[in-house]
Amino acid sequence: MTPTPIRQHTDPGRRPFCRRQIFRKFLAFLLVSASLSLLYPPADSIQAVSAASGSKKKSAPKAPARDNTPQVLTPEAPGAIAYANDIVSMDLSNTSRGYMILTYTGANEKVKFQVKDPKGITCTYLVTARSEAVVYPLTGGNGSYTFTVFEAADAAKDLYAVAFTQSADVTLEDEFLPFLTPNVYIDYDADTKAVAKGASLVKKSRSGIEAIEAIYHFVIKNISYDTDKAENVAYGYIPDVDDTLDTKKGICFDYAALMTAMLRSQRIPARLEVGYAGDAYHAWISCYLEETGWVDDIIRFDGKKWSLIDPTLAANSRRASVKDYIGDGSKYTVKYVY
Repeated sequence: MTPTPIRQHTDPGRRPFCRRQIFRKFLAFLLVSASLSLLYPPADSIQAVSAASGSKKKSAPKAPARDNTPQVLTPEAPGAIAYANDIVSMDLSNTSRGYMILTYTGANEKVKFQVKDPKGITCTYLVTARSEAVVYPLTGGNGSYTFTVFEAADAAKDLYAVAFTQSADVTLEDEFLPFLTPNVYIDYDADTKAVAKGASLVKKSRSGIEAIEAIYHFVIKNISYDTDKAENVAYGYIPDVDDTLDTKKGICFDYAALMTAMLRSQRIPARLEVGYAGDAYHAWISCYLEETGWVDDIIRFDGKKWSLIDPTLAANSRRASVKDYIGDGSKYTVKYVY
């Protein structure tokens, strides 16, 4: 089989990822949200309440309580639709739920996995697990996907040979499912500390907007940027959300993965996005809510559409200058979505 060159720039773990110069070139961004109309009722709905003195006092009724119980969607590989050879197994039983599962059992030292979506966007992953099922997201919507495993033929020359390939037509049950489910880059389960921490942070939240606010402010106030890690990050790096939570430091990929895991486990669709913020390779998130509201007094968000949140830069920039950089969001260019 003819060796095939694999271009490594498609992988978000490359070395230029989230370098410190990001913070010298521009300021941060966090999302969120437009009007207070859903959070505060019109004046004529406010009832007069008699005080003990006999005077009347106006008070706004509280919004209904939000169900803040964590919900973790657990990926499964039942084998109902599966394709394999002697070293690769692809379980496509749950593509309608926004993911597929790959297991590699071969002995090649350097293996890559490509997912080409219906829009022609190809995401390349470094396969580090052996004989272990790994979840990969299908974030390109409905249509035809192609899944290809490559083994190194000459890693020094970046030459690879196809070990297995398979195509599948995907129709999602719900367009948000890929953004509510754990995957290789946003890896968590019911026992993950980040899930429990997210639940404790939103315990008093009465809306999705308030839940985002609580999680966002925790992340930007408690996670520090790890410059040494950014300078030495390995190709194919995969975030560990509990490690980020424990060490309270990380690179932009870690910030985004931690916040995404917390939001998804609270039933708030969140996308981890990788691309360019200005001329810097970077990671941030977007989330979606069917409501309007606010997170703070800098960035406002119309919850009826996807909007950006950049916890890394928000955690490492002056709040007063955020708007100057964000503008209309055009400085962010999305390359890959997970």
